[in-house]
Amino acid sequence: MKQGIFEIVSNVPLTKNVFKTVLHGDVSAITRPGQFINIRLDGLYLRRPISVCDLSEDSVTIIYKVVGKGTEKMSGMKPGERLDVLSGLGNGYDTSVSGPSPLLIGGGVGVPPLYLLAKELLKEDKSVSVILGFNSADEVFYEEEFKALGCGVRLATADGSKGIKGFVTDALSGLEYSYIYTCGPEPMLKAVYKSTDSPAQFSFEERMGCGFGACMGCTCETVTGYKRICRDGPVLFKEEIKW
Repeated sequence: MKQGIFEIVSNVPLTKNVFKTVLHGDVSAITRPGQFINIRLDGLYLRRPISVCDLSEDSVTIIYKVVGKGTEKMSGMKPGERLDVLSGLGNGYDTSVSGPSPLLIGGGVGVPPLYLLAKELLKEDKSVSVILGFNSADEVFYEEEFKALGCGVRLATADGSKGIKGFVTDALSGLEYSYIYTCGPEPMLKAVYKSTDSPAQFSFEERMGCGFGACMGCTCETVTGYKRICRDGPVLFKEEIKW
């Protein structure tokens, strides 16, 4: 973990309430896809944890949904503003166990961390497939970005307005894969868990206090004991999970 001051390079909407922000700063603590940063916002007590979507030598890209006071405040920020950021938080995904043809499954704002993961897997000469799930066509983002990387992409929307009608599990039919990586809301994670027999890693979303394991506020029970989602997670192996 490293604390630093990051400058906003850009902050633009991708959909009605989903924003993409590029932050310039010291990103050396971010070493794996699936890690997150924790942003301090003036006037608000707790930092806001946001997953890492993409990374360069001197910048990090995040994508977030406006759901409360913190993210609403972030959505109005302009290039040049500066933020106090804790970076390199969480354990991230382990790509070494993926096999030759991993499948990435993301729902809503669980999609962003899978983008950097896809880039890393492709660097390792893996054949990457992606399933993206949203409620409707007007909520879809990053479909074309995954395709541009060279991933095979299937899209599912709950209302059928784009792609396959239904949920991410409805898009599994006919796909062959060696491993699953997934991130999204807990009901989606449970559905993926129950619908697949493949080994997998699941990234969980939890309310956090400190974000680095001191307050124990995001502790959950696993088959091997209690773990802190912010420090021991957010990624858990399938065999660890206790619903």
